[in-house]
Amino acid sequence: MHPAFSVIFLTTLIGAAQGLFLALFTAQSYAAVGFVSIKTPHQFYAYGSAIVLVLLAGGLIASFFHLGHPERAWRSAARWRTSWLSREVIVLPTFMLVVFIYAVMHYFNWDPMIIATQKPLQGQLSLYVGIIGALVSFALFICTAMIYACIKFLQEWHNPLTVINYLLLGTASGFTLATAYSSIMEPELVNLFGTWATIITITAFVTRSASLIRNSRIKYKSTLQTAIGVRHSVIQQKSMGAMGGSFNTREYFHNAKAGFFKSMKWIFLILVFLVPVILLTFGVNQDNTEILIAAFIFQYIGLIAERWFFFAQANHPQNLYYQTV
Repeated sequence: MHPAFSVIFLTTLIGAAQGLFLALFTAQSYAAVGFVSIKTPHQFYAYGSAIVLVLLAGGLIASFFHLGHPERAWRSAARWRTSWLSREVIVLPTFMLVVFIYAVMHYFNWDPMIIATQKPLQGQLSLYVGIIGALVSFALFICTAMIYACIKFLQEWHNPLTVINYLLLGTASGFTLATAYSSIMEPELVNLFGTWATIITITAFVTRSASLIRNSRIKYKSTLQTAIGVRHSVIQQKSMGAMGGSFNTREYFHNAKAGFFKSMKWIFLILVFLVPVILLTFGVNQDNTEILIAAFIFQYIGLIAERWFFFAQANHPQNLYYQTV
């Protein structure tokens, strides 16, 4: 498939936003039971939520560049009963609304106690808003990933690992960002976020590697034999359709050279997994904000490469005719 950078930025930006919100909610949950102490909790959650909203807005803006008629974008929500894209269009603004409410409550320090008990257990209203936000965030991960995982004829995407990888990669980038953010706002949380960021990144490496191995061993259901109804074992294609170029030749193939395509796999494996783990380890141990910020930047650049590879690796059956010579 042809990777569209608008979709690449959409999925990576909202993934990092979802992961960051889950990190904020994790910190609040730990604080609610007395596992961590936060000096300025409302300021920390409010500004963190503002970063989440900026990332979500950036992803939403990027998505409009993928639309042929942006003025008709509202129609994309009409098929929510059958379309994962329509469900994503509904869940994304819902998540933004919940995060906005969460941010406003903390910014104005309006956080009444719903369950007033003795410490360590505390039940502020914002904690329950955070629970709703976390659930909506997971729903958004599922909707985004299922847009691709539900396409049966693209065998590289049609498997549970697609959903798992979207969730883990987005969460990993969000927790890495939270580590850098906390080193500025709440240094006491650096170890918490850094540890979880490392664990999630390593877990994502295992699942993403599993998907790479699976995809390298795919036996495609569509072949030249099935395409033309001939069972002969040796078939040679002498020409391809639309040699002058068409929508089919532009949108369903990445047009990158084999060397570049292969190199992208190693680039994203190094930048998404190896480099961030090393930088997180040094940054947390040395309490170095610059190193932690670099960990997120390198990981995000790697995620752009990973998402490009994800789209480019999908082999559309129509390429048997339009791209193979």
